[in-house]
Amino acid sequence: MNIGFIGAGKVGFSMGKYLTERGMCVTGYYSRSPQSSLEAAAFTQTGQYPDMESLVRDSDMIFLTVPDGAIASVWEQVKLLPVQNKMILHCSGSLSSAVFSDIGRTRACGYSIHPLLAVNDRYTSWEKLSSAFFTIEGDDRHLNFLKEMFEQFGNTVEVIRAENKILYHAAAAMASNLYVGLADLSEQLLCGCGFSREHAHAALSPLILGNAKNIADAGVAQALTGPIERNDAATVAAHLDGLSGEMKEVYRLLSKQVVKVAKEKHPERDYCKLEGVLTL
Repeated sequence: MNIGFIGAGKVGFSMGKYLTERGMCVTGYYSRSPQSSLEAAAFTQTGQYPDMESLVRDSDMIFLTVPDGAIASVWEQVKLLPVQNKMILHCSGSLSSAVFSDIGRTRACGYSIHPLLAVNDRYTSWEKLSSAFFTIEGDDRHLNFLKEMFEQFGNTVEVIRAENKILYHAAAAMASNLYVGLADLSEQLLCGCGFSREHAHAALSPLILGNAKNIADAGVAQALTGPIERNDAATVAAHLDGLSGEMKEVYRLLSKQVVKVAKEKHPERDYCKLEGVLTL
């Protein structure tokens, strides 16, 4: 099984290195930027291709590791090449294999395969892929093969439906990207108490890391602490009185969700008063 990459950014670097380190045969890279494909080829000890057609010819599995907005247009070029019986893949979290328009006519098989991981560095992110949870969707013909391939690498793999990709990606964004916004709001509140930005960050970091570990280790219900878990309506009301604008609304909406978790953890408790505070 020969594997080629069109696109030599962070994901292309990382996936190529991950596969070569696990004994897979990666043919190499083609990119509009010859410098990028040269660097990716050197990093993975594979080949640099001067054109897309040569890479497609030499590869059985072709990853389009280009930005999400470019996947459809790159596919329009690839599908004019001899791709019969080849696997065409992308690594977008939000797009499904449906982005490969008219792929049935080409007799190729389309897939989206996504590691649930923040890939933020060309040269180091591949090391984290060994612990990543992967999702795969696409043509039934090779779906089990791809699932088993990554499972043999030690990854947990979930097969999902194409129509669920947007909700799946929204879940990932909430847990990762949107949490950055929540952390930023927390730091702003401490700055309003007189903290420097540096001290606010330093103060909150152990709390953030400890809570993330507790959630990962024990699950959301068991990790929950604080005034909502204790059913302390007076403290929550005081928080709301001290907040205003968007911060108050963010606090209120997230607290309503946390109440649901608290009720799951403590079904014997009556949270009606607290729920009333949050609906005022």
